[in-house]
Amino acid sequence: MNHGDTPETGRPEIPTRLLVHALVREDGTVDAGELYAVAGLLGMTDQQVRLCVKRLVTEGRFTREGRGRKAVLRAVADATGAVAPDAGHVRHAYRQDHGLAPWDGIWHLFAFAVPESRRTARDALRGTLLHLGAAPVQGGLYVSANPIAEPVEAQARHLGVLDTVTFLTSTDLRMGDTGDPRRLAAAMWPLEEIAARYEQLAAFATACARHLASGPRLSGAERLTLAVELAAEFTRAMEPDPLLPPELLPQPWPGSRARRLAQECWTALRALPAAHGTPTPLPRLFRLYSDAVTPPDGQ
Repeated sequence: MNHGDTPETGRPEIPTRLLVHALVREDGTVDAGELYAVAGLLGMTDQQVRLCVKRLVTEGRFTREGRGRKAVLRAVADATGAVAPDAGHVRHAYRQDHGLAPWDGIWHLFAFAVPESRRTARDALRGTLLHLGAAPVQGGLYVSANPIAEPVEAQARHLGVLDTVTFLTSTDLRMGDTGDPRRLAAAMWPLEEIAARYEQLAAFATACARHLASGPRLSGAERLTLAVELAAEFTRAMEPDPLLPPELLPQPWPGSRARRLAQECWTALRALPAAHGTPTPLPRLFRLYSDAVTPPDGQ
């Protein structure tokens, strides 16, 4: 495969460290030969790879047996967190896509007044709310369309600021003279930016599926390269998505289409026969993503 045939527009830069984590196999090892081959297809230099491996070993994240391309890296702990999707987050997205998670019309609000002396805890609580998809309404007040009170409470308790947080729900949220739920969502979340990321994912997944259907058999390194790129594109689109219910989103919403195309591409990629008829162990990444994007039962 000519790697230049795969889509370039909007492709996120893949850090060398993330690539190493992405190639961890089920037995916790990384084949250095595969690592250098995939890195080369991604435009990384051998020097980049050598320096990255050296840092990971120095940090105690991996051990190394052998040298150069014949080396084997072994993860000291689970190294897939950097590339593994949040399976619960992804599954909820696919449930929404299949109409299995309709909105109940309830807004979940969180107000907090953490003193300046606890600024670190305040910033951590704010970061948790944003990570869970909540949006700021005004200073110290955040809102979510999804029921995230449990993890917010757990984090506030962990930070020792639970007594400063107020939890409430409402079916009658209004900002100024705007009370229409869809208009509120458009005002509080960057929907155009989120949609643009999904358009890039859809473009990459479409080109990837077309290439897999019509191109020659891929080498092992080429197959791994596409898998890493697809995972990176998927994460780039999904991580900032608050997963607003479809009732609050413009329709048609590009996220639904992009996730469907990514699932189809991932299924085709995993089903590829081994190059030259020689099977090689697949990275843990294949199982993690396949598990996460499995459609809901009966769909």
